[in-house]
Amino acid sequence: MTITAADIRREVKEKNVTFLRLMFSDIAGTLKNVEIPATDEQLDKVLSNKAMFDGSSIEGFVRINESDMFLHPDLDTWIVFPWGGENGAVAGLICDIYTPEGEPFAGDPRGNLKRALRHMEKVGFKSFNLGPEPEFFLFKLDEKGDPTLEVNDRGGYFDLAPTDLADNTRREIVNVLTEMGFEVEASHHEVAIGQHEIDFKYADVLKACDNIQIFKLVVKTIARKHGLYATFMAKPKFGINGSGMHCNMSLFDYDGNNAFFDTEDPKGMQLSETAYYFLGGLMKHAYNYTAIMNPTVNSYKRLVPGYEAPVYIAWAGRNRSPLIRVPASRGMGTRLELRSVDPTANPYLALAVLLEAGLDGIENKIEAPGPVESNIYIMTQEERKEAGIRDLPSTLHNAVKALQDDEVVKAALGNHIFTNFVEAKKIEWSSYAAFVSQWEIDNYLDLY
Repeated sequence: MTITAADIRREVKEKNVTFLRLMFSDIAGTLKNVEIPATDEQLDKVLSNKAMFDGSSIEGFVRINESDMFLHPDLDTWIVFPWGGENGAVAGLICDIYTPEGEPFAGDPRGNLKRALRHMEKVGFKSFNLGPEPEFFLFKLDEKGDPTLEVNDRGGYFDLAPTDLADNTRREIVNVLTEMGFEVEASHHEVAIGQHEIDFKYADVLKACDNIQIFKLVVKTIARKHGLYATFMAKPKFGINGSGMHCNMSLFDYDGNNAFFDTEDPKGMQLSETAYYFLGGLMKHAYNYTAIMNPTVNSYKRLVPGYEAPVYIAWAGRNRSPLIRVPASRGMGTRLELRSVDPTANPYLALAVLLEAGLDGIENKIEAPGPVESNIYIMTQEERKEAGIRDLPSTLHNAVKALQDDEVVKAALGNHIFTNFVEAKKIEWSSYAAFVSQWEIDNYLDLY
């Protein structure tokens, strides 16, 4: 459904909207906003693409001498948040960022994804769909309102209350998301204590990435209401599973057909040649795009053997140990599931890179290796080497080095985003490398 400026003006009055959040994402994937009063004068400015902000105040955007940026709202992202107060309701619009010259800003992650989608259309596809599976932890707050690492339940995978004491929190999150137009497909406790997953229906990739950003905001807001802290950090606690964000991807043609489905597949998996080539591209670039899928130092504490996270570059059907899986659903539901992504990834950057990697496979007819249906987790290093299975990077440092060697991934980000991302991650790694951790004190202080 297309939302018009008239629709927005009507809802502002009907729902007593008094403030409007103009939202956008920085290169790190953090949702930013400029909040303005929802007066007629300010609405006129917003709806005519004349709302401005200082881009130099956002890390990785622009220098101070080129700071003026314009926010162009995508009217179809209009939402009225189901919380507010005596001062009226708050609504929001997700915006693209433009320069004063009227050009899309090269450092805007959402605009960069749109650029990848234009390439997709030239290759001959109408849409790229994403079904994300974001996981998160709920922790207790201390008496000062700061987050702790103490969970409020002892639940396990798919457990019910009273073991899962966060059930009411998760249920309210689902209710709020539904009220905001999300089609929630599943909500459950995850494997680790304090860990949860809420899956919402697939959508075209731009809308799906918008949904991920709003989802995170809703989860954190409702958790606070219940005296809890929600974190999408990849591995907040040692000794238990970390949080992932599996990405289920599919391409559709201009006739509305799933381009990954083919009943005549000679390999018997009912996958099309397009699917195999897309898979080939994902496999070829997997090592090099890991820095985008797993962009923090902490991400690599999740990507270790023994905690169900994929650490080996391989693919399979039902086998859940490889990096990429082909879920059993066929027909319109045929898809490829990349399992390495974690929820600290900027969704716009991650999906632009994955789309371009897949398109590289299609355009250059990159053959995917054969599937690996045995449990890779119990293979020896020699067995993995014999099967041609490579490990993912083990640190952010190695991942960023690999990123700089891949021209397809660099082009998917564009020079501005690539340069600023690499610079930020080098600083992050240097800070981490110089830090003396408690583990080092515990293991070395007495020994030496």
